[in-house]
Amino acid sequence: MSENRATTPRRTIAAHWLGRVAYDEAHALQEELLAARIEGRVGDTLLFLEHPPVLTLGRGAKPHHVLLSAEEREAEGMALHETGRGGDVTYHGPGQLVAYPIFDLNPDRPDIRRYVRDLAEVMIRLAADAGVGAGVIPGSSKYVGVWVDRARRGRWEDPVVDAEGEPVGDLAKLGAIGVRVSRWCTMHGFAFNVHTNLAHFGAIVPCGIATKSVTSLEALAAPHPDLVEVASRAVAHFADLFGAAVTLNVASSMATVRATIAPPTDRTEVTP
Repeated sequence: MSENRATTPRRTIAAHWLGRVAYDEAHALQEELLAARIEGRVGDTLLFLEHPPVLTLGRGAKPHHVLLSAEEREAEGMALHETGRGGDVTYHGPGQLVAYPIFDLNPDRPDIRRYVRDLAEVMIRLAADAGVGAGVIPGSSKYVGVWVDRARRGRWEDPVVDAEGEPVGDLAKLGAIGVRVSRWCTMHGFAFNVHTNLAHFGAIVPCGIATKSVTSLEALAAPHPDLVEVASRAVAHFADLFGAAVTLNVASSMATVRATIAPPTDRTEVTP
């Protein structure tokens, strides 16, 4: 009997929980995976991890959105890195689930807007798992990410927009998104605040938005299991949204992931 096409996964994703990884190390691994994915030397790969405290600057970052001097950052134990993702400045730290999908969007999903919406939907579903209503703010690239209305934690409604185009209400960002796509292969991804130290966001103007704050599941008094459990739930949401068979290795390491990359093909021609 042939398989039902409606239930046959369209892609296979290998997911890895890496624990706490320095930003520059994770970025270097992403670069290696991206090059290998473009060349077909590795399959779709999904990295889950958390970072030590670090500020990252996207391609659109404004230097004055970093509010601490180098000396103050050093005192707080915060690194700073420039990166090739989109967006402004953001913060990563312990208690924040970071997801880095290294996916080839071909042949069925070569649509960056759809991809960003899907990343947002993963976080919206993670929030729903904790009883929190979250959503996106439509109509403006400035507010990319996943938001909650703290006045009604349990549900989300698209906010009213004022005459200046600003969303009205006690809105706070729960998850940030920043991506890079090369030849339809992706890197970077999202950061979802589970029990993050929100005081550290005071080091920056988060994503360049001074009028809204940042929150977490913990700050919303929502259930917040450990990050491995949240990553496991995210796997199920990625599988559903991307029509994929996803396996999660919770005992991975940088070496484990690098071992999945096939070496480059030697195309050197030898003339007799």
